[in-house]
This record gives sequence, C-alpha cells and structure tokens, in this order.
Amino acid sequence: MPDYLSPDWPASALVLIDVQHDFVDGATPIPGTADALPAMAELTRAFRAAGRPVFHIVRSYAPGESDVDLIRREAIESGAQMVVPGTPGAGIPRELLPDDADPALDWESLRAGGTQRVGPEEFVVYKPRWSAFHRTELDELLRERSVSTVVVAGCNLPNCPRATLFDASERDYRTVLVADATSQTTPERLADLTLIGVQTSDVAAVRTAIGY
Repeated sequence: MPDYLSPDWPASALVLIDVQHDFVDGATPIPGTADALPAMAELTRAFRAAGRPVFHIVRSYAPGESDVDLIRREAIESGAQMVVPGTPGAGIPRELLPDDADPALDWESLRAGGTQRVGPEEFVVYKPRWSAFHRTELDELLRERSVSTVVVAGCNLPNCPRATLFDASERDYRTVLVADATSQTTPERLADLTLIGVQTSDVAAVRTAIGY
C-alpha cells in the first residue's frame, strides 16, 4: 500500500515558528518556550549541518495597527506592545541563527512580503496570522527546493504550529512535529494531530534520521 505519511528526510525542511525574545523571556513569554530553547537550537544546528532548509517564521505587531489576528486585534489597536518590529523583543534568539548571521531583521522588507536570507539555505519569513503559509511565500520556497516533508517546532503548539501543520497537510506535505522542541504540547494536543497524519518525534530521533 502507498505510504503518504512517513517523513522523507532527504527532502525535509525545518519550519521554526515564532521563537522571538518577547515570547521566550520578554514582554509576553509563552510558558515552556524558554525551557525548549536548547532543544530548538540543537534541532536547528542539525538541519543546518545536514544542508537542509531552515525557515524562521516570525510575527510582529505595530501598536495601533489592525492587520492582526482577531484575538489580539483590539489590544494592538489600543496600543499594546509585543514583538514590535525593530525592537529587541521581536528578534530571534542568537543561538538559533548561524554564527556569522547578522541578527538584525529587515522588518520593512519582511512585513512587505520579502524573505531575508540568514544562511546558505536559511531564511526568515514574516507571517501576519497563525499559519506560516498564510499570505507568505513559504509554499513557493519549499517547492523550489523540492521539499516534501515539513518539520515543525517552535512556540505555542495550540496556535501557530498547529495551524501551520494543518495548512502543510492540506498542501500535501508530509508533516512532523518535534514535540520536545515545541512549547505548550500536551498528550491530548499531540493525539489530535495524529488524527490528520502528523508524525510526532523528538530532537534525538530527528537528528538520527537526517544523519546529524
């Protein structure tokens, strides 16, 4: 029988979601994210060493703007500040980036839909909503690299990682969630994802699978 779910590791890419200072240990920390940061860093280094693509997906809110997910829209319109573009809180932790990468993000370009390269096959992409596929070039970037398997980790499983996994599956990507490199995981949430074919794994198993 055909196997449409098992990861195709030589054609995989890492999608690391919303790992930004404000969500790690800044203005609006998400429980468990700081604890998972070492695992995220180890996972990112493994994909980098394997020469596989890495996508850092980020979000930002300019105080007063309205192009915001509904649950936060009123707060941001009223001036609330979190991951404000250009502030340290919106930045990616240094340990997740290549050693020689400039950690400064070009927010004007990113928020206009641009992609910022931070390594040979490592990129930053801005998303305006939950899913990393919504109003972004992620799908095109993955297909340009013949990626068939999307490996997701990062911040706050119930929101952006989950939405990204659903959208990846709808685009016929094989999907993997790295549970120990993702915050806000629970057995119930992981079980729900298996019902749509998401494979769950951990950093050690993924490193073995990609050879690093």
